[in-house]
Amino acid sequence: MSEFLTGKGYQVFGLVRGQNNPKAQLVQDENPSLELVEGDLRDLSSLIAALEQVQPDEIYNLGAMSFVALSFRQPELTADTTGLGVLRTLEAVRIVGGTQNNPIRLYQASSSEMFGKVRETPQTERTPFHPRSPYGVAKVFGHSITVNYRESYSMHASSGICFNHESPRRGLEFVTRKITNGLARIKLGLQDSITLGNLEAARDWGYAGDFVEAMWLMVQQDEPDDYVIATGETHTIREFLDLAFRCAEIDGWESFVRTDPRFERPAEVDVLCGDAAKARERLGWKPRVTFEELVRMMYESDLAEEAARAELDR
Repeated sequence: MSEFLTGKGYQVFGLVRGQNNPKAQLVQDENPSLELVEGDLRDLSSLIAALEQVQPDEIYNLGAMSFVALSFRQPELTADTTGLGVLRTLEAVRIVGGTQNNPIRLYQASSSEMFGKVRETPQTERTPFHPRSPYGVAKVFGHSITVNYRESYSMHASSGICFNHESPRRGLEFVTRKITNGLARIKLGLQDSITLGNLEAARDWGYAGDFVEAMWLMVQQDEPDDYVIATGETHTIREFLDLAFRCAEIDGWESFVRTDPRFERPAEVDVLCGDAAKARERLGWKPRVTFEELVRMMYESDLAEEAARAELDR
């Protein structure tokens, strides 16, 4: 997001929690033009101070405890950050407000995990929510309180109900990156297998770079609203494995993949598939990177990174 906005001429500030945050330097190295400001989604006063310091025109709240599996082990932290953090952000915007002629515009990152045990397929902006994890529940609260503040205080606050969006920068704990990074290491002879959970889970996977454009487009609209952002295609983890191993020119993934029930969720989301018709019609948005291109992009990036690391270790 910061790269996208910088490319459009924005001066971009990023909120970082705590002094000497170990991730701050990594973020700064990847985004040299990004200016870091201290703040914490769990502390309203710090958010108010950050907004008063920066005086932003637009806010993109992508902050959350975002790993679904971890939300089962840390439900209270998830609720405080992913749920109440949205309320605090909205309240800070309401208090600071911007100018009368130029009010602060807000984007809230909602999630397809809100649909959970889906009531219909594909899922649209009107599909009822049935979250299946503390993360999904917290996202429902964040989504609903954004709608409430928009209606109560006439705030320009929009939510993107984003389905899974991936890139080579995805954390190693997420299944897509776990596969592509593990596969790269297998290809280089650095490990023997990949251990996963439920291989039947089906997701609507898109490219993060495409999705940030949709987020920006929402904020540019005259009227705020909620939009599903998705590719409209669903693929299982088995299909992801099939394609990734073909990219690596390795026949058959079955002998390289182990399953372990420890990696399965207490309550699973079986299938997600989004209908982004509203975003196509009103925002003029559509995904550009295909599922096949995404998988290859992630695998080739991990292969290059792991090969470079192995060379340094020699």
